[in-house]
Order: sequence, then structure tokens, then C-alpha cells
Amino acid sequence: MTNPVPKTDMVFLKHFAQLIAFLMFVAVLLVVLGAYIYSKHPPEENPDKAKVVAERIAPVGGVYAGDTGRAAMQAAQDAAAKAAASQVAYGGTTDGKTIYGNLCHSCHDTGAGGAPKISDKAAWAPRVAQGIDTLVKHAIEGFTGKAGVMPARGGNPALNDEQVKATVEWIAGEVK
Repeated sequence: MTNPVPKTDMVFLKHFAQLIAFLMFVAVLLVVLGAYIYSKHPPEENPDKAKVVAERIAPVGGVYAGDTGRAAMQAAQDAAAKAAASQVAYGGTTDGKTIYGNLCHSCHDTGAGGAPKISDKAAWAPRVAQGIDTLVKHAIEGFTGKAGVMPARGGNPALNDEQVKATVEWIAGEVK
């Protein structure tokens, strides 16, 4: 019986196996070298690591009981209101067109959430007929109706009442 694999093929297979073994050796060597270099140069730590951990594990809320609790809760609400008031949206501008362009257009240009499109004067007519005060109230407090949902302050709690009113007046002027 003769060998079915010719001698030239045997030589090729021998050299190919040696090449694969050499490449595996180089790969293992590179992995070990990389691990060694990494151990000598650890990654930098975030200097705010303690602050980040404290924020992550901070309680979401608090429990208040009795008169002391009521006072603490009122103080927390006052502090939150003061913090929100200090962060007025869009630099405090009362230009309705600017606020519309930054916030309101995302729903009122596309009709998202059932919002009337600013280009659809027929959809705005019954709303404008209710009066500016009603529209401003719905924009400030939010409104859920048959046609859709208007989030409070357009979804941006940093808007103050004057900014909301200016924007509603601008929109009402555009849809008339």
C-alpha cells in the first residue's frame, strides 16, 4: 500500500503547521507583553470618583413625619423652587419665536402627540376661540384632551410663566 499524500504536500503541511505554531507563539507573547505593560501603567482614576459614587448612592427621597417633618419638607420644596427659578430657560428671553424654535417646533411642526400643527389654522381656530388666558393656563399647567397631550411648560420646567405666555401669544398671532 502506498502513501496517498505526495511528498511535496507533506512538506507544505509541515511548513504550514510550523507557521501556525509560530504565529500562535507570537500572539501569546503579545498578550503577555500587553498585560505586563498595562500592569505598569494603570489607567487614571477620575478625581471626582467619590463625588460620583456619593451621587449614585444618594437617596432619591426622604421621609418626613410630624411637625418637624412638615417644616423640613417645606424647606426642601422652597429650596427646589429657588433652584428651578435660578435656571430660567433660553437666557430668560421672552421672544416667543425663539422659544418656539427651540422647544415647541418639535411637536407643533410635526403633529407629535396630537399637537396641532402651526400650519393648520383650522385646528387652531377652536383653541384660539377659548381665549389666550385658557391657552396660557393649558401651556403652563399642561393639558390632556381628546386630540392630544400638552405637557406642562412644553416639557421644559425651566420656562417661567412670562416666557410661556409670550410663546403662546406668538403662536396665536401666527395661526390667526
